[in-house]
Amino acid sequence: MKILIVDDQELVVLSLEKCLLDLGYQVITAKNVSDGIQKYDLNAPSLVIADINMPFSEDTHAEEMTNENNGLAIAKHIKVTKGHTTPVMILSGNTDEETIVKGFDIGVDDYMKKPLSLSEIGARVKRLIGSGEKLSNETKKNQIIQNDCIGVVIPCYNEELRLLDDEFKTFINSNLGYHLCFVNDGSTDKTLEVLEKLRVGNEDHISIYDCEKNGGKAEAVRLGMLHLAKQNQFDYLGFLDADLSTDFADFHDLVTTISGSNFKIVSGSRMARMGADITKESARAIISKMINFIIRKTIGMEFNDTQCGAKIMSKDVIEKTFQTKFLTKWLFDVEIFMRMKKIYGDEETKKMVCEQPLKRWIHADGSKLSFKDSLKIVFQIGQIAISYR
Repeated sequence: MKILIVDDQELVVLSLEKCLLDLGYQVITAKNVSDGIQKYDLNAPSLVIADINMPFSEDTHAEEMTNENNGLAIAKHIKVTKGHTTPVMILSGNTDEETIVKGFDIGVDDYMKKPLSLSEIGARVKRLIGSGEKLSNETKKNQIIQNDCIGVVIPCYNEELRLLDDEFKTFINSNLGYHLCFVNDGSTDKTLEVLEKLRVGNEDHISIYDCEKNGGKAEAVRLGMLHLAKQNQFDYLGFLDADLSTDFADFHDLVTTISGSNFKIVSGSRMARMGADITKESARAIISKMINFIIRKTIGMEFNDTQCGAKIMSKDVIEKTFQTKFLTKWLFDVEIFMRMKKIYGDEETKKMVCEQPLKRWIHADGSKLSFKDSLKIVFQIGQIAISYR
């Protein structure tokens, strides 16, 4: 039995395709409505699974999207235009009641709301068209397709030992809407070798951007974000430190916040939970508070922790603020806000940015800045203030 998958997000298509192949079905894929309609007419599949939020064709812009040129157009072609009884399953995070009702009025047979598991999709497919044509393997449990597709940049400089942990593999094997882009920032140890081993068997969800020379975290993140921004499939892009001082659970909370809001950046904040920890070193605490005060005055925003290495943002922010190199290697977070203020204005920028306290955060070994680095930061903040004035 043939199943046609129509979705413009590669991560979703690849995950569904593997699941259905394992269950014994033949799979055909299409990346937009027009392509989906052509392949339906050509292949006469037994079932169509279509995402509701996708363009009619490759040149359809987001602002042109309507119920007439999204996934429901495929259902209309099959059920109304052709008058066929081929089952149609709509896959979407859209919870709009009117859209759901319209889909059922057209003749949609099933409507699946993200996030949902591959095992649930497999069960629904079997209910509609029966088991596959060969003995199927059991679909792995706890593999989830998220509502959004997220690209995450992870800068790596001499992170060989940290990357040996299984946490990265465990996360992407369970969270199928994520793609991790590791940026090797000119490492002198075996970081690149470890990354290449990590990617084996996970090519769909892990990529490597290799920088031959060390350019600092700012440049590594900038290049990685621009690299991912070229792919249309991602709804949001973010970055996370390789030491996982902010873990994936907290990062996913940041994603949930931006997905359900009009914010363009959601940034993790360590200050609300970590104040007790930094006071253990009074000198460091004083310097941290001083730096934070100077940063707040520089950006003109009451932001507690600009330097947290966990942020998620919309692609248009990246396209507008990441095109040129940042002045500093570490304070690029501050520069992002300064660039946004130049583009959007002070008041609009404040509305676009959200700071969210982290539930968990640790000081990983080697992650603290030295006192010398802390003093350099004060000078660099002044450099930023002058440059972006």
